[in-house]
Amino acid sequence: MTEDMNQVEVNNYKVGDQVKATVSKVEEKQVIVDVENSKSDGIIPISELSSLHVEKASDAVSEGDILELEVIKVEEEALILSKRKIDALKAWDDLEQKFENGDVFEAEVKDVVKGGLVVDLGVRGFVPASLVEDYFVEDFSDYKNKTLTFKIVELEKDKNRLILSHRAVIQDLKEKQKANVLDTIESGQVLHGTVQRITDFGAFVDIGGVDGLVHISQLSHEHVDKASDVVTEGDEVQVKVLSIDRDNERISLSIKDTLPGPWTDISDKAAKGSTQKGIVKRLVSFGAFVEIFPGVEGLVHISQISHKHIATPQEVLKEGQSVEVKVLDVNEKEHRLSLSIKELEDPQSNYTSDYELPEETKGFQLGEMIGDQLKKLK
Repeated sequence: MTEDMNQVEVNNYKVGDQVKATVSKVEEKQVIVDVENSKSDGIIPISELSSLHVEKASDAVSEGDILELEVIKVEEEALILSKRKIDALKAWDDLEQKFENGDVFEAEVKDVVKGGLVVDLGVRGFVPASLVEDYFVEDFSDYKNKTLTFKIVELEKDKNRLILSHRAVIQDLKEKQKANVLDTIESGQVLHGTVQRITDFGAFVDIGGVDGLVHISQLSHEHVDKASDVVTEGDEVQVKVLSIDRDNERISLSIKDTLPGPWTDISDKAAKGSTQKGIVKRLVSFGAFVEIFPGVEGLVHISQISHKHIATPQEVLKEGQSVEVKVLDVNEKEHRLSLSIKELEDPQSNYTSDYELPEETKGFQLGEMIGDQLKKLK
């Protein structure tokens, strides 16, 4: 073809025309194409290959690809074409429909930039850092080439502005899960959960899309000063549902009620007749309460404290004192233990005499001793 004929071919096109072309050569910064039904060559600059930044033309197209293109400039011997513009035209119609319907769709993260993520949807979609997750993310490097679900939260075609959110998808899902849990759970159920947050007054546990509160008093059968002494964020726990306030979306839970109580199997742990070590916890007028296991106290009646008569337990015992006790009776059902201190003591240990017999007289009859004394008086 002569130069004049080429010129005629090129002049048959104008800016804005749409053409089909086959990729004949891929160079580093541009692509050469054969325009369909024409003997004219076309050139696609690397900047017109994609809505995203492309380092090499071969990253976007390959030889033999058939492309739909738009004429953006007519030069003497070639057409300057754009793939990006055609992709965008097709994309905006679809994106506007998704935006109006609130559709959720999947897309691959093409790049991580300052302030967020970039997604190629035929046009450049941007995901601000605050809209990636519903929690703080320090490093987004792992998100590149990752496929996520998105919703369109802002769309302005005339400004080529497209803002996406993965966070909105997560929040919508959690709201649905929360509604489902609130509709279906009942008091008394035992559920699996994960500790989410720890506060001064307890721990919040996720039970499948909704958080419930385990008050500090419901963490353990033992006294708890700090919730962090018992549970840690991320712990997998079993919880019992105590109450549900559906109107205010509040759920009260208990870990304590899913654990064996301190009185469970107490008949085996503190069998009748066994000897136990304990701590005097409280002194009352009628006796002393002694803790022999955490959360398990038994009563030592005042009559079982000492072999000698005492008016008050304080005469013999003090709170915090370590003692040994004998189990007299066990009532596991009613959580009652009867204990004795005196049954482990020598009955004579509390008796003192004003007159101690001489060692050499032990074993003799008292009458013999008195007789000897009378003889000395004669």
